[in-house]
Amino acid sequence: MYDVITIGSATIDSFVESDAANVVSVSTKEHSIDFMSYPYGAKVEVESFKTAVGGGGLNAAANFAHLGAKTAAIFKIGEDFQGRNILDKAEEAGVDTSLVIKSQTENSGSSVILLSFEGNRTVLAYRGANGTIKEDEINFEAIKNAKWLYIAPLNGQSGAVLDKLSHFAEEHNTNVAINPGSSSLKKGLKYFEKILSTAEVVVMNKEEASLVTKIEVRPDTKAESFSSETIHPDVKAMLDKLKSMDAKVVIITDGKHGVYAYDGKHYYKCPEFPAKVVSTLGAGDALSSTFVAALEYTSWDIEKSLMLASVNAASIVSHFGAQEGFLTFEEMEKRLKASPTFRVEML
Repeated sequence: MYDVITIGSATIDSFVESDAANVVSVSTKEHSIDFMSYPYGAKVEVESFKTAVGGGGLNAAANFAHLGAKTAAIFKIGEDFQGRNILDKAEEAGVDTSLVIKSQTENSGSSVILLSFEGNRTVLAYRGANGTIKEDEINFEAIKNAKWLYIAPLNGQSGAVLDKLSHFAEEHNTNVAINPGSSSLKKGLKYFEKILSTAEVVVMNKEEASLVTKIEVRPDTKAESFSSETIHPDVKAMLDKLKSMDAKVVIITDGKHGVYAYDGKHYYKCPEFPAKVVSTLGAGDALSSTFVAALEYTSWDIEKSLMLASVNAASIVSHFGAQEGFLTFEEMEKRLKASPTFRVEML
């Protein structure tokens, strides 16, 4: 029996950093967006080039294993060099790979991560075998006997298994945590209503929450007044709408602005834990998986779980690679103790 089974992608990530990268901001009355750009037609010099294993499903699995949970991962790879490398790294991280799906006809997934001078990134993603997970390739018997099923973003054809996965887990009393990807969320809230109702924990970033709820965060609107002005009314509306689908806890991440959560009784605002940002890749995976593990560690103390998750995510962004910098709960506790002013606002 596993404490956690994760399902999602596993990739080889190549990190590319160039001083020639520009960040271009475009704003309208309704929204703003940033673009990373390079001189068109130029040969761009690269200051740093590194490779690492990543992917939402494997990132979360490696973190769960690091936190002491008996963890297995379901992902799909090709019978190629990249696939063998991914498998080796997963096993080195303490992840059970007996549920991994192998394809003789498809290539393993890979990504090129373009880093900006601000530490943010643009990802060029080749899904490969990650996007072709089929229902009959999944070991449902293992899921039936697991305590948690953590569903990372499922892209391409793999998204078709989401409904069956979430409802099978619910039917067999396996807790579900879901961090759906934007490609699945494009199907709309009506499609996700039943899926979200099966989940104990739902995690999305602000852009994903906006996509599925159809609520835009208006830049000219002041934050709603609770005990203090901390949550934008449009973000609150997103939390309300997502919580109405009956998930126990809904979380919206907002980059450097921190994390928002709602459990039906209280709204929570957790600031970003201080860190020197090297790369933001993997921060969301670390935060969401740490939060789930911390719920077990703290006996469902949402406030404390958010703080621990923020600390671990901050450690990840201080390193290259989505699986570098994982902390143990003991190490997270020490960092929190050393930062007594770091607090979650409960509204």
